[in-house]
Amino acid sequence: MAAPRRSGPRLAAVLALLLHLAAVIEGKSFYDVLQVPKGASEDQIKRSYRKLALKYHPDKNPDNEEATKRFAEINNAYEVLTDQEKRKIYDRYGEEGLKQFQGGRGGGGGGMNMQDIFSRFGEKKTS
Repeated sequence: MAAPRRSGPRLAAVLALLLHLAAVIEGKSFYDVLQVPKGASEDQIKRSYRKLALKYHPDKNPDNEEATKRFAEINNAYEVLTDQEKRKIYDRYGEEGLKQFQGGRGGGGGGMNMQDIFSRFGEKKTS
């Protein structure tokens, strides 16, 4: 009887690709929300965030649910793109991958832990 093959790294790569594709299909990226290019510097992100946050701030748009929703999106995008670790995960796995990473990181969530996936890529195959 043959020993079962370990497909962990291959499975993780497929999962990462699926997560990224789901994020792309889902809609606007955080870069689109902040109206900056993907390679934007932290300074560009901050400038755009300030401009958009002022425009959509609930105090400037009372009783406007759409502006409040947009303001929340802008804040969320800014939080991710100005945190180097979160931005790296977001760029690689998309928003869903980021949610899974955060869920498996001490939030008690049942999601997968991206650090575990990263570490599996470095494991040596033993027979």
